[in-house]
Amino acid sequence: MVEALNRNQMAWRVADDIEEGAFVNLGVGMPLSILNYVPEGREIIFHSENGILGMKPLEAGTDPNPDLVNAGKQPVSMLPGGAFFHHSDSFAMIRGGHIDICVLGAYEVGENGDLANWRLPNVKTPPAVGGAMDLAYGARRVFVICEHNGKDGAPKIVKQCTLPLTGAECVTRIFTDIAIIDRTDDGMVVREMVAGLEFDDLQERTGAKLRLANDWQTLTAPAIAPPEKSAR
Repeated sequence: MVEALNRNQMAWRVADDIEEGAFVNLGVGMPLSILNYVPEGREIIFHSENGILGMKPLEAGTDPNPDLVNAGKQPVSMLPGGAFFHHSDSFAMIRGGHIDICVLGAYEVGENGDLANWRLPNVKTPPAVGGAMDLAYGARRVFVICEHNGKDGAPKIVKQCTLPLTGAECVTRIFTDIAIIDRTDDGMVVREMVAGLEFDDLQERTGAKLRLANDWQTLTAPAIAPPEKSAR
């Protein structure tokens, strides 16, 4: 039986891959929960494009400061030595190549590393790309976190993106609920798969051509409750 990771477990697994001392930007949505799963004792400097460097989760029982929020408008706190700065300075950091890793959600990832994450068809609300295009090109590495398949079962990792692109050939690594996949010069390489999942089954659930790494490992995560569903 294949047991996929829930979204909090996925966030934990991404956090575990971020090295000591990295400067990291978290995209709006699922990536923001990564902030809650930094391994104990590891220093990671989180950046938010609205002008924060050194943010951390709001501690339980702490009253939120309405003026201290991340790019997703969630209340946060600050590490000692954290800094606030102008929006334009924040984007200068991104465009200047000073962010080691950005983590973004995705609607589609192409076999060549193309990323589409800002617009879906037949959606009435106006699309908003935010800073994702800057991050896709400005960050040294681009991690994607998303479910492997949509609610309709369609793969999110595809041969070629059909949705409007956020960035071309920019994705470095993909973390899904059933696998971790690197985009390399030799194509998509599977590094980890959840227990019970055969490679042929993973390939069947994926639109892009995959190759299994010789040293692949089982994708695991600690027992973490899934996110609470919104009342709306």
